[in-house]
Amino acid sequence: MGTFRALLQEGTEILKKAGIGEAGLDAWLLLEYTSGKNRAWYYAHDCEEMESETAEKYLQLCRKRAEHVPLQHLTHRAFFMEYEFYVDENVLIPRQDTEVLVEIAGNLLKTRENPVILDMCTGSGCILISLLADKKDSFGVGVDVSSAALSVAQRNAQAIGVSERAHLIESNLFSGEFFQGKDGNAPEKYDMLISNPPYIPTEEIRGLMEEVRLHDPVLALDGHRDGLYFYRMITRDAGRYLKPGGWLLYEIGCEQGSDVSAFMKQAGFTSVEVRQDLAGLDRVVLGQMPE
Repeated sequence: MGTFRALLQEGTEILKKAGIGEAGLDAWLLLEYTSGKNRAWYYAHDCEEMESETAEKYLQLCRKRAEHVPLQHLTHRAFFMEYEFYVDENVLIPRQDTEVLVEIAGNLLKTRENPVILDMCTGSGCILISLLADKKDSFGVGVDVSSAALSVAQRNAQAIGVSERAHLIESNLFSGEFFQGKDGNAPEKYDMLISNPPYIPTEEIRGLMEEVRLHDPVLALDGHRDGLYFYRMITRDAGRYLKPGGWLLYEIGCEQGSDVSAFMKQAGFTSVEVRQDLAGLDRVVLGQMPE
């Protein structure tokens, strides 16, 4: 059907005509994914003919990307905190903004021995799994209302080698049996509760870019009327599950810092502060249970 060079040019044109912002890069990444060839090979062999079956698969993926299907959903690959995660339509694609949250959390856990982490609304598991992978003596629980999302998280935990330290639970926040205590015993206490919950106000979802609006799961986006529902609900109950001195950390929308800080202060958290991402936008709110 053509040489590697010709097909890459054709794929790039398909994406440019569809208004894909990084058409050349996406066309290349799809070529690399489809053919299994890296750039070094390509520059030495770009005039070689591509097998017709591979070429057709490549152009088919380019056409899907032209329909604004996210690149990561086509390759099932997303890179986050130096790790490769499997993703599909059941989970949010891990985003660079969230790495700020994980870096702050990792620094807070450095001096804690055998810390236990609770990741609420875990999705792909990228937050919890990255923390467990970087701190080998840590253990964690990942919670999600979606069984399909938990299947993705389990796959990632196994691939990255932390499945024996990650317990994945299906629950609507703290409502599941796991959090109600067993045989009358008190629920487990955690060193850290961390969450990147749905925080887009319902009415704003329709204005999001197509890749997000049409292809990310609505459950993982919709923060109800004002986008603050999950912050209220998690903060209200967080104290029951955190050890004295334990940390509560959230990723937030860039205009939600003052509201989420207020929720945490009202719930008795101390040392509450807002941290910014690399663009200087409010991105993380954290606070600590009193000792």
